[in-house]
Amino acid sequence: MSRTALRRVQIVLLSAAILITGLCVVLVAAAVRDDRTIDADRGTATAEVLSAGPRRSTISFYTTDGVNHNPPLGVLYPSELNVGDRIQVEYSRSDPELVRVAGRSAVVAILPAASVAAGTWLVVGAIMLLIAAGYHRGESSPDVPRTVDR
Repeated sequence: MSRTALRRVQIVLLSAAILITGLCVVLVAAAVRDDRTIDADRGTATAEVLSAGPRRSTISFYTTDGVNHNPPLGVLYPSELNVGDRIQVEYSRSDPELVRVAGRSAVVAILPAASVAAGTWLVVGAIMLLIAAGYHRGESSPDVPRTVDR
């Protein structure tokens, strides 16, 4: 691999790692923003879990004005919920579709995002070290002249 090709591979790997890290930061920032929106005009309710998954759970709840809400994007921070559970939720009264499980916050998003970012940098770093070692190994091996037997 030429020095120019090695540099291009390094730039692509670093760019990918920076992009993934940036997305992790945006994810946590969006969770903090959603929490602030809910906290600014918070309502509470008891909700029923309609479907449950580690990343998305849907719920149904009634706001204080008696309107039934079933947020299409589900509930924020849905881990450890089971279908049929009755849970306490906090929602934004100005936007009842923005709802989270009571007592949970953006803090629960930090560890997964940080793990993804750290894992990305570990993998990219390992790949870059392997590529650089291979490049330097190829650079230091002496050229052996070929002889032809007659």
